[in-house]
Amino acid sequence: MGLISFLKSAGEKVFGKSEETLEKEKVDAIIKLMQDYGIDTELIQVGIEGEKVTISGNTQSVTEKNKIIVIAGNINGISEVQDQIIVLEPEAVIIEPEKQFYTVKSGDYLSKISKRVYGDAMKYNIIFEANRPMLKHPDKIYPGQVLIIPALGD
Repeated sequence: MGLISFLKSAGEKVFGKSEETLEKEKVDAIIKLMQDYGIDTELIQVGIEGEKVTISGNTQSVTEKNKIIVIAGNINGISEVQDQIIVLEPEAVIIEPEKQFYTVKSGDYLSKISKRVYGDAMKYNIIFEANRPMLKHPDKIYPGQVLIIPALGD
């Protein structure tokens, strides 16, 4: 659990064009996006205050928890996600939080990121699969986007 920072101006545009969008509408948009990506939101609560999203509730795995955080954080207009999610069935291997996520830099591509984090560029597909369905194609990443970096063997 903790606070994860994101680039406010990068990410999917789900709030519409109006700055006047009510917080309830923003919460509903975030929950709908999670559902669109296949997340069961029945046990998840979302709150929003300005650019910060707070997510609490229960999930079944660290992998699902990380997807929820990345979905919420990779929304245009969101700069922080406060993680208060409890994993009901913790996995045996837990990665340090700073190694669970990677912020894409200009010039990055998945095989380059894979080489940096795993020491093997050919393991890029592990990162791609961990970030599906948010990523539709391995070549479609952008600077500022935050990706899930799973432990090898997950």
